[in-house]
Formats: sequence, structure tokens, C-alpha cells
Amino acid sequence: MIGYNELIEKLKIISEKGWVKTHRPGPTGVGKTLEDLLGITENNIPGPNAAMIELKSARKKASSMLTLFTKSPLPLNANSILLEKFGYASTKKQGTKRLETTVNAIDFNTIKGRPGFKISIEGDRVNLITTSNEIVAYWDKETLKNSFERKLPKLLYVKAEARGKSKNEEFWFNEAWLLSGFDFNNFVQLLKDDVIRVDIRIGQYLDGRPHDHGTGFRIFPDKLDLCFSHRKRII
Repeated sequence: MIGYNELIEKLKIISEKGWVKTHRPGPTGVGKTLEDLLGITENNIPGPNAAMIELKSARKKASSMLTLFTKSPLPLNANSILLEKFGYASTKKQGTKRLETTVNAIDFNTIKGRPGFKISIEGDRVNLITTSNEIVAYWDKETLKNSFERKLPKLLYVKAEARGKSKNEEFWFNEAWLLSGFDFNNFVQLLKDDVIRVDIRIGQYLDGRPHDHGTGFRIFPDKLDLCFSHRKRII
């Protein structure tokens, strides 16, 4: 397995090379190309303190968002409340409801033409509020911290400029960060700036119980490093 110091030296050499052609067309091309250039088959490497670090890469200015983590809102019956107030008839499972919507901290969303809800920050809580200012669900600071650090404990995050399309796409891996720790204040600011959004995905069993299909906090890839409290630029 490649060591941390060796990997950093290889990253610097790759950056100095400039543009390289993708090794695989499509969304996963950036990760596959970097792994091939580094000569690794696993995306976990020993860190400088022997702890394992996950290697991730992304295109700068990517239009699609990536999922930071998934976590159902509180209280425990929040999904039932959201489904009752805002759910609509499912086209996939007759006799049940469904709720699929994206919410941000800028504007109230609309759900099937009806007013929905938005994100509102109050102290150490991220709330979902209606147009009448009713809090219908929330996440507290500790819940967000635990969910974030469980999914993203420590990262070596490599960003690439990209040009061209499909099999002719090229990357320039010219920025890398060593990242760890959850920064709630930064997280909240990214929510306020509409850099982080929340995808609500709730279905329903035939007996009426809600089924969470993965309520996810999502971010634009080139802003991921801003979520962390410890940020060290490598290249």
C-alpha cells in the first residue's frame, strides 16, 4: 500500500504534468484517472499519524452535487409529519404517499404547486419551517456533527480542472487538501449561502409507516473543503 508521504510527492508530480486525458469516460473518470496515475487500487491510505485517510477527487465547478451524509430529521416522528403535511399520492405504490423535494435556506420550495418549507437556522439547530413559521422538523448540532464525522472522518481531497467531454475529457489535478473535523459555523454559513441543500426522500409502506429513502445533505464538490474545521492545503 502506498504511504502518505509517497502519495503527496506523486500528487505534486501529477500536478506539475498539467493536463492528462481521462482513463474512463463519464462521471467516475476523474477518480479513476487519479487512482491510475497514483498507482493505487484502494481509496484508503495510511495518514501521517497512521490513521486511515480516504482519498476523494472531484471536478472543479461541477454542476452536480455530492451527498455529504444522509440523516432523517428530528423529532422521531418528523418523517410522518412531513409526509402528512406535504406528501402526495405515489405513482409507484398505489394507496401510499411520497415526498421528494429539495429544500434550501434561500426560498420556500413548492411541492406539486403548493407552498412547502425552507431551512431556517436558530442557534444550534437547523430547522425546516413552513410559510407560517411552523417548525416541522429539525437537526441539532450534535446530530449533524456525528453524521458528518461518521461519513467523512478524514479526507485527502483532490480537485481538478476539467475540459473536453466523454472520452476526450482532460483533467489537471492542481489542488489538494487534507481535511478533518466538523465545523458547524461553516456548515451553517454554507446552508445560508445555498451551497449546501437538503434532499428530502420519504416513501410510505402500505401500513402507513414512513420509509426514509435517504434524506441527504448535498454540496457542490468544489466547496466540500469548506465544511471541515481542519484544512491543510497540500498542493
